[in-house]
Amino acid sequence: MDPETQTPPEQSREQRQKARDDLLAYAFRALSGRALTEAELRTRLNRRTDDEALAAEVLARVQELGYQNDEGVARAEGTRRGVGGFRVRQTLKRRGVQAALIEETLAARDPQEEHADAAALLERRWPSFARKRDPRASAYAFLARRGFPGAVIWAAIHEVARAEGSDLADEAALDEVDSGLE
Repeated sequence: MDPETQTPPEQSREQRQKARDDLLAYAFRALSGRALTEAELRTRLNRRTDDEALAAEVLARVQELGYQNDEGVARAEGTRRGVGGFRVRQTLKRRGVQAALIEETLAARDPQEEHADAAALLERRWPSFARKRDPRASAYAFLARRGFPGAVIWAAIHEVARAEGSDLADEAALDEVDSGLE
């Protein structure tokens, strides 16, 4: 046995413990910036080490201590203001959250609060939309990019256009939208 190629068991145990401690410290630094999903943290840990078992061990320890849980991340994303359900779904899916948890998060969202969010966003931006050639199309595109569903968007456009007394409040078109929402 060549003593230079063979490491004593104590040294390899010490090296593994140091690697574990370093990876754990990295996990805490990563989580201090923002809440990460399990998939995101696993990816980051696997980039830092070739030892997948060590990464899984560190991930399990961080979860055991309560520093990472997907339910908290999903709940925080689900309660974000200014974004619709489609955006929440897309964001959680992209971040690696399980489908069942995504559905649970979306079911917990209040549709009236979503409508109020869309109307508030639109009310703040309405003066800039009103100057455009087709304000309703611009407003619709703006809210659609934020993940609001069509029915919520049209209801918000209808509400804000009427409140602003805009000549864009084409009564026939808006009444048609109203009847479709009821």
